Amino acid sequence: MAAGLVISAPASGVGKTTLTLALARAWRNRGLKVQCFKSGPDYIDPAFHAAATGRASVNVDSWAMDRGAIAHLVSRGADADVVLAEGSMGLFDGVAARGVSGTGATADIAEMLGWPVVLVIDPSGQAQTAAAIAAGLRDYRAGVRLAGVVLNRVASPRHEDLVRRALNDAGIAVFGALPRHAEISLPKRHLGLVQAEEQAEIGKLIDEAARFVAEHVDLDAVLQSAAKWSPQATANGLNVTPPGQRIALARDAAFSFVYPHMLEAWRAAGAEISTFSPLADEVPDPSADVCWLPGGYPELHAGRIAANARFRSGLRGFAETRPVHGECGGYMVLGAALTDADGVRHEMAGLLGLETSFAKRRMHLGYRLAELAAPMPGHQVGARLRGHEFHYSTILAQPDTPLAVVHDATGTVIAETGSQRGRATGTFFHLIAEDR
Repeated sequence: MAAGLVISAPASGVGKTTLTLALARAWRNRGLKVQCFKSGPDYIDPAFHAAATGRASVNVDSWAMDRGAIAHLVSRGADADVVLAEGSMGLFDGVAARGVSGTGATADIAEMLGWPVVLVIDPSGQAQTAAAIAAGLRDYRAGVRLAGVVLNRVASPRHEDLVRRALNDAGIAVFGALPRHAEISLPKRHLGLVQAEEQAEIGKLIDEAARFVAEHVDLDAVLQSAAKWSPQATANGLNVTPPGQRIALARDAAFSFVYPHMLEAWRAAGAEISTFSPLADEVPDPSADVCWLPGGYPELHAGRIAANARFRSGLRGFAETRPVHGECGGYMVLGAALTDADGVRHEMAGLLGLETSFAKRRMHLGYRLAELAAPMPGHQVGARLRGHEFHYSTILAQPDTPLAVVHDATGTVIAETGSQRGRATGTFFHLIAEDR
């Protein structure tokens, strides 16, 4: 029987991912099978999980998914010895209005699965107050159990002692305390961590993190705090319809933001996926019946994309007879032009009239519920889709037919409607699940 734990924190940026990777690798080094999941709409962390465990990781999301879908996804951990769900933001952070089975908070997943929470706390600039924060999180919601805490970035032995004493007085277990250690810092950029596939030394970094954490954290105590768990039988899978039978998927450093569960669901439904690299000036598989451009970092490669005439002309030729869809960065590349951070305008594919600018940065972040006003690959007019939007680009022009009426999590209509022109469609949100 597997044992389940949730790794969370009071806020973002305190070390959840590093601890998750370190624990996973340290236990794997001991011969245990470790399965990871990511709570919430993050398409970067699962690749790090896979690098640490050797097993594919997927997202579970209480705002976009029902309990059956979540149970279906986590059932892949049935043969593992330990299952770790890494949270997003702070433990109770979600949206104001409840979605399918929750607000998207990590606490929803912890309560739903019955897994205790290990809190990562960074006590920088405080001492006993860290215990007050941990106690508040412990007592905030009755259905969420706190296993204990791991302190991160403690300044000195005296600092650690002050925090430990306060936590012990509050009845909260301390599994370990990590001094500052630059060698295990994961590099970041504007949309989160630099992707695992872009880091040649990621294996060594995870190994060092595992060594460091094993030296300072009681791995046996953390493991013993996990809840024994076996997956619930469910007839429900994922509400996902493939966009076609044979899908040409853009895949490289500029086009990599796609949820692993989506690709798995497409394949499970019988679809075939062939990948191609726009950065390598490749074109979609001519035998495919649909082309899908996921998000990523086209703003960092705009000049190269603009210069790859074979890719752009091949994509336009494909769209003459078959549908092409882009999500976020893929949507931007389907547009007329993309202005980079230096203010240089680069011509894109021109299948849509969208023009965006990364020089005029403005964060767009949040869950999206879209009702299609025009068809897109795999979905007809009226379909309701749940997704998530996260980018910093500003819309300069969005002249085409709106693809959907798009609401945020509070029900407010937003301006990022997506676009449709001919056989080309695009959205700024990344599809997570169909709303049935």
